[in-house]
Amino acid sequence: MSKSFSFVPNRLQHIAYMQEALAQAQLAYDLQEIPVGAVVVSPEGEIIGRGYNRTIIDKDPTAHAEVMALRMAAEHLGNYRLPQCRLYVTLEPCMMCLGAILHARIHQVVFGATDFKTGACGGAAAMHANPLINHQTHMSSGVLATESLELLQKFFKERRKR
Repeated sequence: MSKSFSFVPNRLQHIAYMQEALAQAQLAYDLQEIPVGAVVVSPEGEIIGRGYNRTIIDKDPTAHAEVMALRMAAEHLGNYRLPQCRLYVTLEPCMMCLGAILHARIHQVVFGATDFKTGACGGAAAMHANPLINHQTHMSSGVLATESLELLQKFFKERRKR
């Protein structure tokens, strides 16, 4: 039996959670990682997981922001299933991250910028919408998309200079 939401965020709260995800992305940027950040929010509105890209630092191709935030949230709840939780991420999830999101049974994903190269939630592919997938998650996009995209563009512009 899944519990119902006791907390449904409004537009300003979506922005506040995305600002938290952007703060995580800034941590990645400061470490010269691709600046993507994520937070997992409980049904009560508490941030229970935070993450940012750490693939270079950890020498781990799976250390994406979403996966790191999901790991922390699962540890917090003592269960890999995170039903009724929301994930906020600054960039549209890739296929690997979408797989982790679906396995965790995340209720809703809110992302900032669309990823037209590797996004699995409408940017490059719409894998989340496949009716054969066991779990369906709700997708919302565009929350602080400009800010998310600007940080990514700044990162890659500086990287090309080196």
